[in-house]
Amino acid sequence: MVGNFISMIRLTLIIVFFIAGMTDCIAGNIIRNGVPWFDADGNIVNAHGACIVEDGGKYWLFGEYKSDESNAFPGFGCYSSDNLVDWKFERVVLPVQQNGILGPERVGERVKVMRCPSTGEYIMLMHADDMKYKDPNIGIAVCDRIDGDYELLGTIEYEGQPIKRWDMGTFQDEDGTGYLLIHHGPIYRLSKDYRSIEAKVADVKGMGESPAMFKKDGIYYLLTSHTTSWERNDNYYFTASSIEGPWENQGLFCPPGSLTYNSQCTFVLPLINNGEMIPMYMGDRWSFPYQASAATYVWLPMQTDGTKLFIPEYWQAWDVDYISKAESKGVSIAHLWSSNTPGDKLSLPFNGQRISIIGKSDNQSGYAEVRIKNKEGDVLHTSLVDFYSKTEDLGPRFVSKSYPEGDYILEVEVTGKNPVWFNKKGDRFGSTDCFINVSEFVVE
Repeated sequence: MVGNFISMIRLTLIIVFFIAGMTDCIAGNIIRNGVPWFDADGNIVNAHGACIVEDGGKYWLFGEYKSDESNAFPGFGCYSSDNLVDWKFERVVLPVQQNGILGPERVGERVKVMRCPSTGEYIMLMHADDMKYKDPNIGIAVCDRIDGDYELLGTIEYEGQPIKRWDMGTFQDEDGTGYLLIHHGPIYRLSKDYRSIEAKVADVKGMGESPAMFKKDGIYYLLTSHTTSWERNDNYYFTASSIEGPWENQGLFCPPGSLTYNSQCTFVLPLINNGEMIPMYMGDRWSFPYQASAATYVWLPMQTDGTKLFIPEYWQAWDVDYISKAESKGVSIAHLWSSNTPGDKLSLPFNGQRISIIGKSDNQSGYAEVRIKNKEGDVLHTSLVDFYSKTEDLGPRFVSKSYPEGDYILEVEVTGKNPVWFNKKGDRFGSTDCFINVSEFVVE
């Protein structure tokens, strides 16, 4: 029945034109959520569990430089940008070490970088572990240049003992004081040179993992997620008038059941817009085991009102300069296609500069291999695209990079692979099938 249904759908190709003006693409500096981003070299931006540092008139993005082959630490990467949209890959600033906490077959995650105001040195903190997550440590590395070679010093300790925890974050207060945030509550104040821990200043009861903090109008906001392995969940937050507390659980900052718009918090970047500080949520849309090619990002402006924090609406695309939702312009091609048969392939010739795939994600979906070819059949791009989500969603799954205007071919192939993983207790998470469901394409 499924095969007949798919065959019937394939016979129908309805082309509907939505011309929203003569412009072929969204104007402005546009962040597109939930789809792969491409750097200046045309490669997928690979910076997960990330942070952003503003320094020297640029934004510097540090993140886990993931692999599709293994969860072992492959290095921490650094990208630079003038506008938070167009990213240039600088280099892997901390590679796999010969031995130690970030040696071969170890885990390195949640990299966070701060510039120490008292020394001018750049301090990098991270979670280091073994492959079974049974040897957690908080590592520290230093460098005198933001994009230089970071030297791993080892572990940062409290009262002479390593901090044997995993998820971590950092926060730099307005007076330059640095803090280390640890999952499930501990907050540590760093020394003046950021190289050691001075004191434990708080223990936030009820906090989860992946902590991220910002301050606005005298109020500290602490974001955190539940512990559901690579699965997304409804993240929540705490507030306090002092880092020492008391901290109050304020509940969710996204609509219930949205699973934080299918993401997990990692960092909050303060943006200045018309003299007002706008906190920008940075989240990961994990895609285990194909994190390098298929994991994506969700960055959204947040709103505050006293102790209330919220992201009322998911913006698939938004203008970072004006903090406003952006609408895509182009030609919509409605094309219903659904298959869970490995090797099934949809091929679509198109003329333009860029193409987007709109499709359904749900808990029965898997990975598609997406290819862009020129009219001669040469492959210009190929990558895996994740169609899975715990709750059903209809939206963009892939937006290609921009090519010179011309004739191209898009191919979408069912791989038969799906995201499946297990937590430390052995509970199974992820998809139950490998469906790829496409509803339309948008050509710009």
